[in-house]
Amino acid sequence: MAKGFILCADDFAMTDGVSRAILDLLGRGKLTATGAMTNRPHWRRLAPELAAFAGKADLGLHLNLTCAAPLSVMPRLAPGGALPGLKDVARAAATSPATRKEIAAEIARQLDAFEDALGRPPDFVDGHQHVHVLPGVRRALLDILARRYPAGALYVRDPADSAAAIRARGVAVGKALVIAGLATGFRSAALKRGLRVNRGFSGVAPFDPQRDFAADLARFLVDPGPCHLVMCHPGFIDAELATLDPVVAPRPVEHAAIAAFAPPPGLPLSRFGALEG
Repeated sequence: MAKGFILCADDFAMTDGVSRAILDLLGRGKLTATGAMTNRPHWRRLAPELAAFAGKADLGLHLNLTCAAPLSVMPRLAPGGALPGLKDVARAAATSPATRKEIAAEIARQLDAFEDALGRPPDFVDGHQHVHVLPGVRRALLDILARRYPAGALYVRDPADSAAAIRARGVAVGKALVIAGLATGFRSAALKRGLRVNRGFSGVAPFDPQRDFAADLARFLVDPGPCHLVMCHPGFIDAELATLDPVVAPRPVEHAAIAAFAPPPGLPLSRFGALEG
């Protein structure tokens, strides 16, 4: 039975506007986790502000292999200096051992950037566009985490849930089922390496700014898992955002809905550690 849920904002440090919206919600106590894109130039500048929430929210790495530039040269995956789209990453990671080696090195660099700025390991790791569960990426990531950190030291996001729960919520059902299928086997692979994993996931959205996100947020809590994680994408729009990501107009809609959100009775906002077990 669910004791609460994690509400995690993705994309910290993508842009200043996205980051400011997340910091605002953290300050209001409306989020219990956020994942940072440590390859973005805003990361180093904004990290001290995020560090103020250590111990109050889970602060993690939002592994990024599909947005903007990597932290170092990746001649196979990003020959022009810009990371490719998700389909190209999936294809290259699945077919090229040399590309997988590049990806492993970039994962290590992004973890280093997190630790250098915050002075400690991340509480969790997930992936932008769920890149961390791609068959050609997951093994490199999970192996690095298992070697780098003691067993049980952090958790990784499993973006899957049961088909019954996804259908019961009725939000972006097809998209959520595809992501769940992509993540098949990820949970068991993580557990075998001593990594902790959420149990229950929602937040897959159609990114339609005309939708009532407050209503969708309530639907994301239908049939929650025992360690349920809801992802969200709040943000303030700035000039940089439209050049980086297709999700623009829905971000302030999500911010406003989350700022006004009150969890249902008996299902409080929680950090991962309070739900595990």
